[in-house]
Amino acid sequence: MSKDKLKRFAENLTFPNFFQPTIEEAMQGFHLKGKWNKDFFGNDNPIVLELGCGKGEYTVALAHKYPKKNYIGIDIKGARMWRGCKTAIEEKMTNVAFIRTRIDLILNFFDKSEIGEIWITFPDPQPRMKQVKKRLTSPRFIERYEQILIPKGIIHLKSDNTEIYNFTLSTIENDGHHLLFQTNDLYNSGFEGDAVEVQTFYENMFLKENEAIKYIQFRLG
Repeated sequence: MSKDKLKRFAENLTFPNFFQPTIEEAMQGFHLKGKWNKDFFGNDNPIVLELGCGKGEYTVALAHKYPKKNYIGIDIKGARMWRGCKTAIEEKMTNVAFIRTRIDLILNFFDKSEIGEIWITFPDPQPRMKQVKKRLTSPRFIERYEQILIPKGIIHLKSDNTEIYNFTLSTIENDGHHLLFQTNDLYNSGFEGDAVEVQTFYENMFLKENEAIKYIQFRLG
């Protein structure tokens, strides 16, 4: 492991907006579960999650744009998350937090109807058939989201990957969810909104390679 990564891991632990519970602590139920607004953010504003947040580009950018919402980025890659944590602290943002954990443990961190909206930004497409259940838009994960989202809470997916785009559309149709918007070429679709206003590190890489960006917005049925 590089010295830079080790330095970032160590610095993460000093950030007041960064949480890294052990698996045992998570399995017992994270201490802020059901209490994020009251005990961390200190307000009653809606909470938005960015899953697989990487450097936290959406978490930070949307928190800037919507100061009356609270944002939490979740990823297992602590060295990447360091950038979002540090930026939020440097800019004195009080509506941002990050959790380093596995996303399949999400029910241990949030209570019923505690989350208002979810962004899934450029997730690992898990291309092999035996990995399908690990896709963040698989029924296995969507069942978890349904337990923590408010009624009519919205889920966003952005990806360069055609397979996960089509897989997600099939899941939405097969499981009776409500498709609100879809495009297999976001920047030539005429869509206006947060999905085009924020670009992640990986998204910029894909765009330089002339990869079309896919976007889906849906609500659970």
